[in-house]
Amino acid sequence: MAYAVAAALMVLKIMGQGWMTVVLMTRFDAGLMSPEDLRQTPFNKNPRPDQLAPHPDVERSRRMHRNDLESIPAFLAAGLIFVTTEPPFWLAVLLFSFFVLARLAHTWAYATAQNHEVRASFYSAGSIVVMFMAIWVLAVALL
Repeated sequence: MAYAVAAALMVLKIMGQGWMTVVLMTRFDAGLMSPEDLRQTPFNKNPRPDQLAPHPDVERSRRMHRNDLESIPAFLAAGLIFVTTEPPFWLAVLLFSFFVLARLAHTWAYATAQNHEVRASFYSAGSIVVMFMAIWVLAVALL
């Protein structure tokens, strides 16, 4: 159940960040990605070439989403195989909680334009959790 809660939160995070990017694109009427996005539609009644120009807030959200895509799927996979080894419950809760908190802290750091070292610290913390779970699985499977 601890994995299910952490996984559900991270699925909501990764999907929510994609929606946040769309909200920002709509709010700023900018940050569209492809030339075909400049076709006139009910949602883009007045297409303009400048809509393809990068917008700082939209690009920040895209980078946040890209970072989620780099780390959350690995957590989902590693966490799922980790629970099949029947680890101590306290350890599973600790690792899952730590990963979720690290991702939320990374989001805060990105959203508030903290420097790279701050963001990298939170990314690294979550990454270490994922690697620990993968190594745990290998140890259980091979020993």
